[in-house]
Amino acid sequence: MAKISPVSIKYMIHANFEAEGALEKPDVIGALFGQTEGLLGSDLEMRELQKEGKIGRIEVSLERKGKTTIGSINIPTALDQSETTLIAAAIETIERIGPCDSQIEVERIEDVRGSKRDYIIERAKKLMGEIKGSTDSREISNEIKDAAKIAGIKEYGKEKLSCGDISEKELIVVEGRADVLNLMRNGVNNVISMNGTKLPESIKELGNEKELTLFIDGDRGGRLIAQNVVDNAVVKYIAIAPDGKEVEELTGKEILMNLRKRIPVNEFFPNNKSNNYSEEKPVQKIDLSDENKEKLKEISLKIQGTDKAVFLNDALESIKEVSVSRLNGILRRTSEKPAIIVIDGTVTSSIINAAEDAKCKVIVAKNFATTDTNIKLLSL
Repeated sequence: MAKISPVSIKYMIHANFEAEGALEKPDVIGALFGQTEGLLGSDLEMRELQKEGKIGRIEVSLERKGKTTIGSINIPTALDQSETTLIAAAIETIERIGPCDSQIEVERIEDVRGSKRDYIIERAKKLMGEIKGSTDSREISNEIKDAAKIAGIKEYGKEKLSCGDISEKELIVVEGRADVLNLMRNGVNNVISMNGTKLPESIKELGNEKELTLFIDGDRGGRLIAQNVVDNAVVKYIAIAPDGKEVEELTGKEILMNLRKRIPVNEFFPNNKSNNYSEEKPVQKIDLSDENKEKLKEISLKIQGTDKAVFLNDALESIKEVSVSRLNGILRRTSEKPAIIVIDGTVTSSIINAAEDAKCKVIVAKNFATTDTNIKLLSL
């Protein structure tokens, strides 16, 4: 088995779990590998990633509290930001560890390199002060300017989100602290991070007060993050990094160029009607209020473990219940076309294609093999 070098670690996934019964560490490790198998495709199989040295040694600590077992999981990765967040999201789908019902929640994803950089900068400044003899004044000036920009990073809200100057009307929202640091280093100060992929309440609140531009990575995780943010907060524009690049690694020229190319949300997601900045009016709009989302969640829980799919009309009334294995054929043959489909299991690209042909507007499921569709995808 390949061994990950501590030097190559980029991120650390910190998760907590609770199980209804007695567990041992091997039970937790086995669940992580076994129950995520096949979720994200062969490129992101945790067992294979560990063999290749892209995921390090998984640390598990646990303790018994009465009839329950609680504990923590630390997973070091050398993957990029989007792949790390996909792994983190995948482990949250685990519902059993060993023989016990359980729940895993990702507490945070730590940018290990960010912590190292902070130490390096502070140490370098001390060492520079100890250098005797002549030093290039230009290098000292640049070092002081960089240090000032880094020192300008602040924290906002109860989630302590990394940010620059958020007093302006326009605000750029990015994924993590490293993205904030890169934008500020290149002169873009009106920026705030989400500290991961889970949308903080503070960002939702800012969306009601300011004009938000979401700046996402140019990879397969970027669009998924954008969909989640747009579904839950008021966003006006979306900017995207070049294909295969992360915001944290862009040059100053690339940052400004891609921010200038930002587009309105309703152009990035033509079928999205939930965002307040969407100007198109659908002929018949589905009400996806919090109350109706709760109804959809109840239906999803009711069919959990049955391998069934439920067809609903625009008023969220049940039309029929079918087997997921027969879903594609039924969608193409049925005269009662569903507005909403609630599915137990992973939504494949073939299911999405059949749903598009049936003019379906919303699909509700826990996992999606692809997000390349104009259908609204809800993960509740």
